[in-house]
Amino acid sequence: MTLCTPARTPNRPRVQRPHSPPGGARRLRPAGVDVSASIAVFLIALPLSLGIALATGAPLQAGLVAAAVGGLVAGRLGGSPLQVSGPAAGLTVVTAELIQRYGWRTTCAITVLAGLAQLALAALRVARSALMVSPAIVHGMVAGIGVTIALAQLHIVLGGTPQSSAVANVLGLPARLADARPAALAISGLTIAVLLGWPRLPGRVGRLLRKAPAALVGVGGATLLALAAGLAVPRVDLPSWSSHALPGLPEGPVLGIAAGVLTITLVTSVQSLLSAVAVDKLVAARPDRGKGVPRADLDRELAGQGAANMVSGALGGLPVAGVAVRSVANVSAGAVSRASTMLHGLWIVLAALLLVPAIDLIPLAALAALVMVVGIQMVSITHIRTVTRHREAAVYAVTVTGVVLVGVLEGVALGIAVAVAVAMSRLARTRITREDRDGRQVLRVRGQLTFLAVPRLSRALHQIPAGSEVTVELDGSFMDHAAYETLNDWTTGHRAHGGTVELTGPTGGRIAGSPADRAPGTGTGTESDTSGASGAPVASPHPCCRPWTPWHNHQCAERPAPPVAPAEEPPARTGHQLAHGIGKFQRNTAPLVRDELARLAREGQTPSQLFLTCADSRLVTSMITSSGPGDLFTVRNVGNLVPLPGEESGDDSVAAAIEYAVDVLRVQSITVCGHSGCGAMQALLGAGPDEPATPLRRWLRHGRPSLERMASRRHAWARISGRLPADAVEQLCLTNVVQQLEHLRAYESVARRLADGSLTLHGMYFHVGEAQAYLLSGDEVRGYDDVFDSVPPATLAAKAS
Repeated sequence: MTLCTPARTPNRPRVQRPHSPPGGARRLRPAGVDVSASIAVFLIALPLSLGIALATGAPLQAGLVAAAVGGLVAGRLGGSPLQVSGPAAGLTVVTAELIQRYGWRTTCAITVLAGLAQLALAALRVARSALMVSPAIVHGMVAGIGVTIALAQLHIVLGGTPQSSAVANVLGLPARLADARPAALAISGLTIAVLLGWPRLPGRVGRLLRKAPAALVGVGGATLLALAAGLAVPRVDLPSWSSHALPGLPEGPVLGIAAGVLTITLVTSVQSLLSAVAVDKLVAARPDRGKGVPRADLDRELAGQGAANMVSGALGGLPVAGVAVRSVANVSAGAVSRASTMLHGLWIVLAALLLVPAIDLIPLAALAALVMVVGIQMVSITHIRTVTRHREAAVYAVTVTGVVLVGVLEGVALGIAVAVAVAMSRLARTRITREDRDGRQVLRVRGQLTFLAVPRLSRALHQIPAGSEVTVELDGSFMDHAAYETLNDWTTGHRAHGGTVELTGPTGGRIAGSPADRAPGTGTGTESDTSGASGAPVASPHPCCRPWTPWHNHQCAERPAPPVAPAEEPPARTGHQLAHGIGKFQRNTAPLVRDELARLAREGQTPSQLFLTCADSRLVTSMITSSGPGDLFTVRNVGNLVPLPGEESGDDSVAAAIEYAVDVLRVQSITVCGHSGCGAMQALLGAGPDEPATPLRRWLRHGRPSLERMASRRHAWARISGRLPADAVEQLCLTNVVQQLEHLRAYESVARRLADGSLTLHGMYFHVGEAQAYLLSGDEVRGYDDVFDSVPPATLAAKAS
């Protein structure tokens, strides 16, 4: 993992970060809770690793090798401290196909090459790019793999042998049901009953029993049943480690091997990164809110997975990926460091060396039943409801079908193709209607105007009678060049024949700078419109007076200054600008917002969030958040600081605002927003010990904990998505946002609302020069995530509200 190193300043020496990659002098000291968590994970991982190895057709030791390497190597080098890696059910189909096609030794070599590819991707820092894949595709891939696993293992549960494909397994199922083996059915049935019923045991005794993993109890109970009843069923047969097969040189077509490497790389990387993000959310939701547990560094996690796959393949193990089941168990058991993951790997090694006689007693049908249940659970009803609600059921269904019938890589490719087609369809879904309203032609356009809608737009426009009065209502947020030219050319021609054209938005307000504002024969929308049969001039806005000019100091360089009488003195510049702005508001804006403000005056304010930001004049909260009257309860101060309770020394303005917003207004979220080039942060960095205690210096003392956090060895440094902070000032600006969120939690009213789940905290950073907003990773800032991700302007308002 590459950590940012801010520029050194004379007042602060460079410090070594605590979560850096191996090579430093820091030693792992496992806490007691880490030891107990590692044992719980080990008890789950042991039977699952054997079952997955059995399902792939690999040597059974390969599952143990992958589990041990996942714990020791990925656990030590990965960027998600509490994620547990090992052989994953999601890789079963891929690995089984590779073993069947190329053999075990070549499959190990492919695993090594896939690990090398993951290291290369980590070096390119593209880990977060994997998260842009549609969730419908990811869920569909997982569900398709789960269906394939369940169909294959069902044959072993019935006492037979699985076929080479999902279709063959379905076709062969009737014959297998007719020839089911009672002994295998009894063992499998007991295992399945325990797996499904164990988590639902009621009462106090049930709570105590549920501390034992269901997988261990199910497999252990089935083993005892087989021994007690003397059932003659196939059992685990771990051969001597001296005969364990190691990788060889890849043998087979180059394109086929490259496709195998690509598939292993894709599946392991996406699964591991998504699992790491899920682990972060689970940690943040714990009662301790993940205190002391750093958030995942996805690039480092990808590198750790790559190293683990190289080692696992080289030692004759299965491919390694982050595993959700084991990771959830690790988090739920209260683990606080990567020591629990590494210890679980150590227990796997000891079991593989010392418990071979006990492992050899396990019936294969019990392991098959365990893996079959895991496969069925991979088809999540919750995921199906989610993709259906977001109208992506077609993407999900095609991906599942493709994975089951063709293969993982092909199924994902089909899912991506359908997702692109669905997006294009939505983009092209434009409804165009026309009606005659009291002699005036009204053309309504609902949706985005792109080149795909140009034929229908052109047809509708040319059906409008020549010389008529026309209003074009646009209810969309995007118009591409082709649609603009079509609308502009028609407008010019319609006016040339004596007609009038007006373009309005969905609320009826006229759209400035649109084709309808152009005068005939002009190529810009900057002149006054004198067209139309009446010849009445229609004022067009000045070219620099677009919607963003209120944040351009209200200056239009091309606008001539009003004449001043010789005997008069020109008004003060600031006063003139203020009076001019008020006049524009009263003339243009007030009529549009008067009804809404009247409603707010009657009903009172009900803002959705408290927005705490800096007093810097370059930060316009309504512009950044696309908010309007009544949306934000805004508090501004120098440095966007939140003094700890009781430390404001007589000025309780910030504390009063927080109390009023949380307890009286009942806001749903609080956002702390910092920004680039903050003068308060510059003053903090440059402050000397002997400077006089001015009001500004006394206020900035509330920012000293941010300085201490940046220099502390206990906290990961704040980072900004896609690049390192430019300098120490930007580093402090980012760190200050995270620190002020921590101060907020010290307020009793905030802590109470957070505990009952009715309030969330968010961190935000606005880069003034780039006009780019960044939000702290995750939907809720519960674990003090120190990674700021850029947010597209179109989705910023939704995420920040």
